Amino acid sequence: MGHTGEDTKQTYWTLGKGITMITGFDIEGLKDATTAQGAVVRVLVARHSGSSPRETGTSMLVWQGGASGTIGGGALEFEAITTARSMLVSGKRAKVLKMPLGPALGQCCGGSVTLVLELYSATSLPTIHQEIFARPVTQDLPCERPLAVIRAIANMRNQREPQNTVLTGDWLIEAMVSPDQPLWLYGAGHVGRAIVEVLADLPFEITWVDTAPDRFPDRIPNHATPLVAQNPAQVVRHAPANAHHLVLTYSHALDLDICHAVLAHDHTTLGLIGSATKRTRFTKRLRSLGHPDASIAKMICPIGQRALGKTPKAIAIGIASELLQFEAEKTQGKEARK
Repeated sequence: MGHTGEDTKQTYWTLGKGITMITGFDIEGLKDATTAQGAVVRVLVARHSGSSPRETGTSMLVWQGGASGTIGGGALEFEAITTARSMLVSGKRAKVLKMPLGPALGQCCGGSVTLVLELYSATSLPTIHQEIFARPVTQDLPCERPLAVIRAIANMRNQREPQNTVLTGDWLIEAMVSPDQPLWLYGAGHVGRAIVEVLADLPFEITWVDTAPDRFPDRIPNHATPLVAQNPAQVVRHAPANAHHLVLTYSHALDLDICHAVLAHDHTTLGLIGSATKRTRFTKRLRSLGHPDASIAKMICPIGQRALGKTPKAIAIGIASELLQFEAEKTQGKEARK
């Protein structure tokens, strides 16, 4: 698995309640950014109160020629970017900004945010071997951890702390970013391409499967890895047991073979593009292949949300909504069992 750059990947393998996005310190993303851009400033919403554009834990990266991510846009983000670029010039290691979201920023949110800005380069990246990263952000040199920090780390490690980001005194404490949820997508046609586009910046790591390299677009984003397989059903066994699977190839025969393989393999969900008629036909065929009705009944077909429409983008938006809802309910279920 590999790629030759951000624009193309030429190396191939031959929710009811509110949705909370994954937050935390993304060391791999920071490494990629410093490799590509040199020095960067990470801008983090370390605390928020009242009405604010984004929640605690949201971050973005800023360098002299650009930025990635967002903390909500508008005047708040403009001020943060301006400060970050001044740090790139001065070399200041860290800065804390407490910003009311009122008339001074030309905003009427009524809340406030505390931003932590930290300067990183390829030679000053933190070496993180633990699940929690704690450091002082108003001092140049590390010092002994205060009792409040030790307690906060323990609470976060024992999952008694609801936030992945805690600012206490001069110390910032963050959980390391959780791995993205694996999603195996079969088919690089119009709907497959729309799904990959819509899932950008969402917590899914896509393995994108089709039968030939020329079926993929020239530009494949970094959150998707193309996998060429003459028989896609044969690669299902390589998928992690917790993966979501979306089946939407150009062939009903391929779709059936893939569904058969997925149902025989541990998986989280199986979605199939099609109609109620296609579901009925596949149910009969999968039953004849030996799959129990209880397993077949969990197959989602059709995928998407009919009320949104049948265009590729509408289908993709519906699928993204369902995936996020499922992940949110799964997280809430884990929390309820603690």
